[in-house]
Amino acid sequence: METGTIPVDDLAGGLDLYQTLESGQSYLWRREDGDMYSGTAALESWYSTVVDGEVIRVRTRSGPADDVLEWESTTDAESTVRRLLRLDDDLEAIVAAAPDDPLLQQAYEAHRGMRLVADPAFGTLISFICSAQMRVSRIHTMVSTLAREYGDERTFEGAVYAEFPTPKRLATATESELRELGLGYRAPYVVRTAEMVANGEAAPEEARDLEYEAARDYLTQFVGVGDKVADCVLLFSLGFDEAVPLDTWINSAIADYYPDCDRSSYAETSRAIRDRLGGEYAGYAQTYLFHFLRTGGT
Repeated sequence: METGTIPVDDLAGGLDLYQTLESGQSYLWRREDGDMYSGTAALESWYSTVVDGEVIRVRTRSGPADDVLEWESTTDAESTVRRLLRLDDDLEAIVAAAPDDPLLQQAYEAHRGMRLVADPAFGTLISFICSAQMRVSRIHTMVSTLAREYGDERTFEGAVYAEFPTPKRLATATESELRELGLGYRAPYVVRTAEMVANGEAAPEEARDLEYEAARDYLTQFVGVGDKVADCVLLFSLGFDEAVPLDTWINSAIADYYPDCDRSSYAETSRAIRDRLGGEYAGYAQTYLFHFLRTGGT
């Protein structure tokens, strides 16, 4: 077993692990007390994920001098932890550069230390295909079920962890099997998208090298992926910090606070709200607003 700690005070802007992993960005981590997305934080809870066959566990705890992010893994995982949790992002600079907007400033203040994630692309793609018309807790259950039923099992310190299935393995699932697991009308979307990736027709990672709007268009070729889901994949996996997924909460914010950004199409509205939220880091602003509004402005 490999272990390590990272002082939270060394991270520009700090780290709130609970809000980072339970703010609707990621469905590929598990809280080991079983209460993920319950709406209740648990101090020093372990979170786990499996990446490239390696189990990674993280938690924050109080150290002798200051708080630390503690990790355990089957490999030396510090660089992977830093990448997945985007620990090298300068949150202080991002917040300082944000527009002077009362709602956005409230959101940043309420959720200090919340970072964007950088989850694996295929798991993120499937997660957000499953997200349509679903509460975050239900999405997490769906994704966890797919991992349990079709993912490889990894053992770490006597416990068993399920890795999110590969495209090839998930492509062997049938629509009826996935419907029985609770995916409903999303089942054929998941199967067909997995087949596309497994067969080499397309890969979500290919979008990384494109310009933002071209990258969004590229991702919409996957079955069940519209502009909003594509934006989620770009923002939470592929490093497009300018992406602003226009979900129910952000559309409500546009209606209530930014009505001049409501345009004739997704693309035009997206451009307008990106500009209003600061351009380069508009996706950070979106994530804070989403979480702030979804949790009742608390």
